[in-house]
Amino acid sequence: MAGHNKWSKVKHIKARVDAIKGRVFSKCAHEIALAARAGGGDPSANARLRTAIDNAKAVSMPKDNIERAIRKGTGELGGDAIQEVAYEGYGPAGIAFIVEMATDNLNRSAADIRSIFTKNGGSVATPGSVSYQFDRRGEIRIPAAALGEDAMMEAAIEAGADDVHSDDDEHVILTAPNELGSVAKVLRASGLPVSSEKHVSIAQNPSVVTDPAIARQVLKLHDLLDDYQDTVNVFTNFEVADEILDLLAS
Repeated sequence: MAGHNKWSKVKHIKARVDAIKGRVFSKCAHEIALAARAGGGDPSANARLRTAIDNAKAVSMPKDNIERAIRKGTGELGGDAIQEVAYEGYGPAGIAFIVEMATDNLNRSAADIRSIFTKNGGSVATPGSVSYQFDRRGEIRIPAAALGEDAMMEAAIEAGADDVHSDDDEHVILTAPNELGSVAKVLRASGLPVSSEKHVSIAQNPSVVTDPAIARQVLKLHDLLDDYQDTVNVFTNFEVADEILDLLAS
């Protein structure tokens, strides 16, 4: 989600709830399978897989689930191969969406995503027509309690990061896409607890939604896309004005 307003915090609360429901485990399993498929099942020789496993461990995903996801990716469990695909689309009021997925059935996923968009005031867009509005970055999250804001900034920049955003809950460290793994490795080696490490797409020009009706529609579409069984990540350019978010929450 673009920015770090209240909606951003709501999303992280939702993520913790989703972990209880198993949705976060499912997303982690998808990413592990994709990483294993792309670079093999040995995390010591596959940086992407190592990162995916670290993220899974950060949300307490069971070891058996992790190993099963690796075997799924390497083809040891049989069945159709997991494939990585991204869909782009527009929601109500022209809000931009990128949906990253891991699927063993491209036709099913494409049809389902198209249906979700069209039934909720949106439409699927052609590849590239949305993604140019976003910057690809590496993102590392560390609990705020681990280190003070100034010390975190210093440690992150020394490790090779580009920027740090901090609030009462956590530090969000941004890196160049190809520097994500190396920066995270340095921070972990210094004893900092990395709670999340992944590539993200950040909107260049966030669109602030101030109409309650539009906000409800966009939030519903976001949740439907995020909750879809094959979804790994959803990126969008909308933010909800604080007063509107308070109104919807009341």
